[in-house]
Amino acid sequence: MKFAIISAGEGSRLSREGASLPKPLTPLNGVAMIDRLIRIFIRNGALSVIVIINNESQLVKEHLVALQQELPLEVVIKTTPSSMHSFYELAPYLADDKFCLTTVDTIFKEEEFSSFIEAFKESDEDGYMAVTDYIDDEKPLYISTDRLLHITGFHDEKKADCKYISGGVYCLKPSSLKILDQCIDRGMSRMRNFQRQLVSEGLSLKAYPFSKILDVDHVEDITKAEAFLSCEINNKFSL
Repeated sequence: MKFAIISAGEGSRLSREGASLPKPLTPLNGVAMIDRLIRIFIRNGALSVIVIINNESQLVKEHLVALQQELPLEVVIKTTPSSMHSFYELAPYLADDKFCLTTVDTIFKEEEFSSFIEAFKESDEDGYMAVTDYIDDEKPLYISTDRLLHITGFHDEKKADCKYISGGVYCLKPSSLKILDQCIDRGMSRMRNFQRQLVSEGLSLKAYPFSKILDVDHVEDITKAEAFLSCEINNKFSL
């Protein structure tokens, strides 16, 4: 199984608020965000990890080139107009196996992520989407499901059958890439529109609940993420 990270954004909100490092290199409890994700992916059986960064990310590029000496890592360097376009640039590397895709600032419990990956590996579904009922997002993407947690829609506004929001972690089969091509050809952008198209095309997607998933968009989110990850570590030691 392959794993991919979208890390092509500018991280402008963090830099405006005083962050001294690019978002991927911002440390959480002493570990750069991108390093944390890559290490988690490796521990969960990644055959390769593909990362896209923008053309201006010289520090991130140097960091990843150094990591390539010891890890199965591919780096794509291209500035893109949206996360969906970044996904499109990663697609050629993902066309021959099941894959997991996320953005660099997505923070979750590794134990829950491991269970999520194993469930998808054993499933015949076209995709598994990480979801959470914890909402701390400026523009959450609400998800409607049936009683078996099959996804019936993605919504900008909460509806009666929306218990969860998207966690921004996607496990998909390579067949989904044909729909990505269609979205690009139609001039669409944003990952949420790609997800809507998956449902419109009849793919079977299942929601997989996580207790909490955080995004790091602002400096104050760093503190939240570090506290969340510290709780995860403490819980492991208390078992």
